[in-house]
Amino acid sequence: MTSQELSQKIASLAYQKKGKDIVILDLRGLTDVTDFFVIISGESDIHVKTLANYIEKELRDLNIRSWHTEGLTQLRWVLLDFIEVVVHIFRPEIREYYNLEKLWADAKIIRVEENAEDRIIPETTN
Repeated sequence: MTSQELSQKIASLAYQKKGKDIVILDLRGLTDVTDFFVIISGESDIHVKTLANYIEKELRDLNIRSWHTEGLTQLRWVLLDFIEVVVHIFRPEIREYYNLEKLWADAKIIRVEENAEDRIIPETTN
């Protein structure tokens, strides 16, 4: 699975569990650290935990494991590092504070279409 396919799979998994404001940042050419960020908002601590656990379980079933995980104790910002794809699951107020989309404003932004099950559509604006 390519890093782009993995980022789209993760976004689809988050959508299945009602993740909010799901975006993929294409960082290829901007950094050597990772290819994509998948940024997701969860409405509560339990929702953030559910999203993180579901993504990890479903990918583990595909024999894909995270290299590093952070934030599962406080559940305000959970990070799942799959090397080529880094997943950020935020509570809305924490996401707004850190504003990764603005920090990485040069990245191509891809949004999950909110009214179509498991469909990813590219957004033309950054």
